[in-house]
Amino acid sequence: MERWDERDAGVLRLPSGRLVRGRGLRRPREPGAPSPSYGVYLLGRQPPAVDWESRWLRWPDFRLPADPAAARAVLTEAWERAAGERVEIACGGGRGRTGTALACLAVLDGVPAKEAVAYVRRHYDRHAVETPWQRRYVRRFGGTAGSGAAGAEA
Repeated sequence: MERWDERDAGVLRLPSGRLVRGRGLRRPREPGAPSPSYGVYLLGRQPPAVDWESRWLRWPDFRLPADPAAARAVLTEAWERAAGERVEIACGGGRGRTGTALACLAVLDGVPAKEAVAYVRRHYDRHAVETPWQRRYVRRFGGTAGSGAAGAEA
């Protein structure tokens, strides 16, 4: 079982115990830091290749995912894989898009959608989820049909 050390920078512990690392790609990884086994990259343009399995979600800065259905599928897979793998979620700065995606993972993990942004701000970055439409996206993420995982609430 490959897991993050929850004391490391950017690692968010979800209520189930799953650990996910959020990161800003503009800041280089810390020397000696473990690599993820699976990464989800939230960018307007295709990211550079990495040495681990990864997915790219087209998600322009300060916006929402270009394909909400694909975003739900990729985030659900990330949440599932975080049970036993080192999953990384990253965008340019590591706050807006990354925070939004982490809040969606929190919803999948059972945090009520209306509380997920506060959860991520408390446990990951107090500036996470930067725009009103990103906050609204998280609230609606909890109410979307087929939300897959544990306890998602509207």
